[in-house]
Amino acid sequence: MKKFMDEDFLLQTKTAIKLYHEHAAKMPIYDYHCHLSPREIAEDQRYDNIGQCWLGGDHYKWRAMRSNGVSETYCTGDASWRDKFHKWAETVPRTLRNPLYHWTHLELQRYFGIDTLLSPETADEIYDECTAKLQTPEFSARNLMRGMNVKLVCTTDDPIDDLKYHEQIAADGFDCKVLPTFRADKAANLTDPAAYRAYVEKLAEVSGEKIVDFDSLVAAVDARHAFFHAQGCRLSDSGIAYVPDAEASAAELDAIFNKVMGGAAVSLEASDQFLAAFLYQASKMNHSRGWAQQFHMGVFRNNNTRLFGALGPDSGFDSIADHRQGPGMIRLLDRLDSSNQLAKTVLYNINPNDNELFATMIGNYQDGSCPGKMQFGTGWWFLDQKDGMEKQMNALSNLGLLSRFVGMLTDSRSFLSFPRHEYFRRILCNLIGDDVENGEIPADMDLLAGMVEDICYNNAVDYFGIEL
Repeated sequence: MKKFMDEDFLLQTKTAIKLYHEHAAKMPIYDYHCHLSPREIAEDQRYDNIGQCWLGGDHYKWRAMRSNGVSETYCTGDASWRDKFHKWAETVPRTLRNPLYHWTHLELQRYFGIDTLLSPETADEIYDECTAKLQTPEFSARNLMRGMNVKLVCTTDDPIDDLKYHEQIAADGFDCKVLPTFRADKAANLTDPAAYRAYVEKLAEVSGEKIVDFDSLVAAVDARHAFFHAQGCRLSDSGIAYVPDAEASAAELDAIFNKVMGGAAVSLEASDQFLAAFLYQASKMNHSRGWAQQFHMGVFRNNNTRLFGALGPDSGFDSIADHRQGPGMIRLLDRLDSSNQLAKTVLYNINPNDNELFATMIGNYQDGSCPGKMQFGTGWWFLDQKDGMEKQMNALSNLGLLSRFVGMLTDSRSFLSFPRHEYFRRILCNLIGDDVENGEIPADMDLLAGMVEDICYNNAVDYFGIEL
């Protein structure tokens, strides 16, 4: 019987095997969207044990553990890391056909050289071996990145962040470029008036702008945008449920702002008006400084009120949303395009029903200024698994140009997540290999190899234009 997850894992044809091993595997990693901690990179963090490194903050694993009947004590609670790891080891055999099973064993193989399958019987052996290796300098945060041939990561950062850790990393001359990404969601999130007021007061302090209305709010955000630009930032990101199909006058926007700053809640209609106006202004900033912008859309967040209250956001209580995505996107993108202020844009959906919508939306605003100016982003969050990635690439292939795709990212908080790029690359090569074997595309290895290397790395380097 063939060994599980051997060197040809997921590669089902000779063409796929050749494309992966001779071309995809050698390409560096360009991780243009993640949630790694700049502090941990700056301080070259070392981890006490594999439980801390693997389970801390990983809501993917927490969801699986809860589904397996594991108490919250072992997910986000105060159980020891070894005990938490044991509960994860009990869960792993139950994750068959879930991408967590593949990711878990890819990470054990690639970082620790462990081929043993994780289970209750092997938990202590694997915990001890991984933990011992994590004590060595070779397993510091920076060396974990070096070991995966990572050339760039873009973290996710709030406008009020001082970026001191990015400055420290740059001053150290670390051979992997680490840049911030501008994520101004909180500046337009009106759901909690008290939290919003506190945020605006902090934004005013760090920007040096007196914020009294919508225009001065935008001016403060623009001041921070300029600061981020000076620190090398060239990407923004918006994590939103949808782009609102809404508009408001200047007077209406000021009234909404003042009402929230006064501590009163506003209607969903008013929130949508405010967000739509803010996204338009932020998008113009991105164009003015030559940035690329990203929009992550389609999530119902924090669905479990009880546990959200106890644990806060990003704890594993989110789901795919079924909002109508088209009208608001058209309103925003067309308005920007009409005045020639539409920046390079990457659109990510999380509902697979929207694949064809997003894949065709980007074609409306390609303007010939650069290859693939408008991008349909890779399978994201609940879709960053084999089926989701294949569907995204098939939709893009059918309705756009897969060859101009900027490829994969980790979207992760873990330094052990870089094998997700390998997972994507194997799936990509297998997809192309199937077409060759079926006679649907030519067996021209020079043509195919160039396409694979471009999607894995070169396209992103060219698209984002960040000097490495």
